[in-house]
Amino acid sequence: MLSGLLKLILGFVLAIAVLLGTGLTVALYFVNRTAIPPTKPIFANDNPSLKNQAAKEANDKSAPTSTTEPEPETSPTPTKSVEELPPGAYQGRVTWSQGLSLRAEPSQEAQKVGGVTFNQKIIVLQENPDKTWVKIRLEGSEQEGWVKVGNIERVN
Repeated sequence: MLSGLLKLILGFVLAIAVLLGTGLTVALYFVNRTAIPPTKPIFANDNPSLKNQAAKEANDKSAPTSTTEPEPETSPTPTKSVEELPPGAYQGRVTWSQGLSLRAEPSQEAQKVGGVTFNQKIIVLQENPDKTWVKIRLEGSEQEGWVKVGNIERVN
């Protein structure tokens, strides 16, 4: 009788230990899965160099480490030089810290056609008649659009 009671108590303790261990393991698994930050989203109007950087970061995290040497980074060369600026155009840079949206027309309601990041170099092509918007081209790109005048500055 004593041996049967001892077996019952030991079986009960072992069952509780197995249930607690399993529960803790499952809880730790889900806590660790939610602690992993998601990959940075890439939007259609993001800067192409940022897309490449985000893609590289995603590949670096998912790919196992290899023994091959990394490729040397090449800096982009601007397609337009200072001498090839259209008449009346000048170089500038974006001063708005959140970056700017490029618009198809000089209006806040106009369709967005892209974006420019903070401190990015641009070429100012023209101003609208009331001088509140300027048409710009991204340096080293053919992408053009309109932005508000107060968000850029002239660069010599």
